[in-house]
Amino acid sequence: MNSIKSHTLVVALLAAISMPALSQPQAVPMHVPEESSIPQGPMGDAIKRGKELLTDTHKQLPRNVGNGLNCTSCHLNGGTTAYASPWVGLTGAFPEYRSRSGKIISLQERINDCFQRSMNGKPLPFDSAEMNAIMAYMKWLSTGVPTGTNVVGRGFEKIDTSLVPNREHGKSVYEAQCASCHGAEGQGTKNPQGGYIFPPLWGNDSFNVGAGMARLYTAAAFVKHNMPLGQGGTLSAQDAVDVAAFFTQQPRPDYAPRVNDWPKGDRPKDAR
Repeated sequence: MNSIKSHTLVVALLAAISMPALSQPQAVPMHVPEESSIPQGPMGDAIKRGKELLTDTHKQLPRNVGNGLNCTSCHLNGGTTAYASPWVGLTGAFPEYRSRSGKIISLQERINDCFQRSMNGKPLPFDSAEMNAIMAYMKWLSTGVPTGTNVVGRGFEKIDTSLVPNREHGKSVYEAQCASCHGAEGQGTKNPQGGYIFPPLWGNDSFNVGAGMARLYTAAAFVKHNMPLGQGGTLSAQDAVDVAAFFTQQPRPDYAPRVNDWPKGDRPKDAR
């Protein structure tokens, strides 16, 4: 009897030792489906509508957007660019624990988080046609991605958070590398037909202080891999941190509920 118990204990211990490795999501390559794969009929219409809402958000959802941005101002190329917070594979990754919320949240909750912070606006009803269309587009983008896996390129590329920012140097980097598109005063470049060709980086038409992009190292990671547009990776990590320190600290809308962020006490050092 004792030998049976000992054998069972050994098996249990071996299983416990192997669990951390098993619990890590499998990394899978990013694959963006061809638009020709969008089906005909109501589902295809919803997918196309979802893409329209996400790429022309300011115009399509004026009651929910409080600034001049579109979702694709940060989620580049319709949410299909690696390390620009792509949407490929997201429908199989949620529900997911978010330390900022201190709980497990749904993808719909995560989308509304962006509407309230990055878009400085109001959440969409979960059962609305607009939310369903957005979910349909993200589900289509996730075609073929196994549930529970992690698409390579999800989120932003990691950056060294021990780098100390130099805002004065960041201002010089901004003037040389960013101002031609985003404006000398961060006001963006307006489209004569409405909205912006290049989004504002600060001011009332930009993201609020509760947005992820208002955090120093999050913004720096995005800049390092994606900016200047079409020349991502040309700035050094230090330059990216410096320029992020310059533009994230410029005036922008407040977000009062941020006082409730990171309720478990694991607040990152660059949190606003």
